[in-house]
Amino acid sequence: MMIVGVPKEIKPQEGRVGMTPAGVMSLVAAGHQVLVQKTAGELSGIEDAMYEEVGAKLVATAEDVWGSADMIVKVKEPIAPEWPLVRDGQTVFTYFHFAASRELTDAMLASGAYCFAYETLEVPGEGLPLLTPMSEVAGRMAVQEGAYHLELPFGGNGVLLGGVPGVEPGKVTILGGGIVGTEAARMAAGLGAQVVVFDINLDRLRDLSLVLPPNVQLVFSSPYAIRQHLPSTDLLVGAVLLKGKRAPTLIKREDLSLMKKGAVIVDVAVDQGGCIETVRPTTHQDPTFVVDGVVHYCVANMPGAVPRTSTFALTNATLPWVLKLARVGPIDAIRSGDEFSSSASIVRGKLTDANVAESFGLESIDPRQAI
Repeated sequence: MMIVGVPKEIKPQEGRVGMTPAGVMSLVAAGHQVLVQKTAGELSGIEDAMYEEVGAKLVATAEDVWGSADMIVKVKEPIAPEWPLVRDGQTVFTYFHFAASRELTDAMLASGAYCFAYETLEVPGEGLPLLTPMSEVAGRMAVQEGAYHLELPFGGNGVLLGGVPGVEPGKVTILGGGIVGTEAARMAAGLGAQVVVFDINLDRLRDLSLVLPPNVQLVFSSPYAIRQHLPSTDLLVGAVLLKGKRAPTLIKREDLSLMKKGAVIVDVAVDQGGCIETVRPTTHQDPTFVVDGVVHYCVANMPGAVPRTSTFALTNATLPWVLKLARVGPIDAIRSGDEFSSSASIVRGKLTDANVAESFGLESIDPRQAI
């Protein structure tokens, strides 16, 4: 039996929660105790009573959760006020995005915890199943938010992405043809925009040609090709992912001079450092800033703005892995196969993700050696 803790997320404007009542019910049925911090689910439309009805124990504070739980199930990485709460030997299962923050990496190394990252858990032949649902949400939101901020009152150039009869539509340029890029393309194409998707994988571009509508143009990515499209772009979406690594910089500061005044950038990769040189993380409360006349929307937890959808989509994907990790514990989980080994970023003070190590010039070891 393991004590599983679900704290309230404290990142600004974060409405998601790490576990739904259905997830709690499954954990309790498997013999585990679940501690849920009071009001943790209210912004996702989940009342405390709903957790109690399925067997959770409600506790008042984050300290109560972190102090008693063997395993913490969260949504976002622990932020600075939570770092002192992480205990030696505790298991933390969440989105970490370590490559974007040396401070977070150092704090978790010092904690002595087992840190398993949702975003790097890889299943052979299936990709990154715990990253997919939030990538789907973020990709769709990128166009939704981009279209909103193209409106003149929010600093945009006043273009309606879909246009109207007699007026050409706006243009959306998407860097990356993965889950985020594909969902962004679907949304933008559905609005009637001109859409261009860049990717360096020809096989991926061929696959996308079979599923995306005719108003989506697929282009092999190169610095030259991207620069050719920037002058006509109204909305630029950064959707590049390198598993566990900092995102590559595809747009440099000087490239912004090619863009229209009032064009909008939405960099979904900002939680991995961003693929546009001028981005920095923002919040839902203060989501944008302007560089060289181009509006930048760089909220690092975009799906947190639609927590009802996001929480349920996330738990649908994470619950089987939470159940397994709770059943076997962190050591046997790492020994059991490549999936949890790929997810184990830090093991009891040892860095076990080679990509994170490369980002910071550090040494790493295999997770199986760390245990």
